[in-house]
Amino acid sequence: QVQLVESGGGLVQAGDSLRLSCAASGRTFTFSTLAWFRRPPGKEREFVAAISWTVVSTLYADSVKGRFTISRDDSKNTLYLQMNSLKPEDTAIYYCAGGAARLTTRREEFGSWGQGTQVTVSS
Repeated sequence: QVQLVESGGGLVQAGDSLRLSCAASGRTFTFSTLAWFRRPPGKEREFVAAISWTVVSTLYADSVKGRFTISRDDSKNTLYLQMNSLKPEDTAIYYCAGGAARLTTRREEFGSWGQGTQVTVSS
C-alpha cells in the first residue's frame, strides 16, 4: 500500500510564496509520473502540474504557468510544488497524485492520492 502525505499548506497573502511537499511511503514512484491537483471551493478537482519520472518533462495548467514549479527528489521519495506570486484564486485544497504511466493531466490515470493540504490566499 502506498501512502502520500502532503504538507506545507497554510494561510498567506496575495503575492506570497509557499512550497508544498508530498512524501511517499511504501512502494516508490521512481518510474511514474507525479502530479499536483487542486479543488477550489465549490468546484471540481483540477489539474495543476505534472512531472515525468525522467524529470525532463513537465506540464502546467495555464493558470499557474510561470508562477508554480513542480519538482521531485526520488532519493527522498518526495514531490514538491513551489508556488510564487500567489493569488486569491489559488485558494484550494491541494492534492498530490502518483502512479501514472505517462505524462498526463487526466486525474483518472493516477492511482494514488494524498489527503490534501489547504492553501488559502487572502487579498
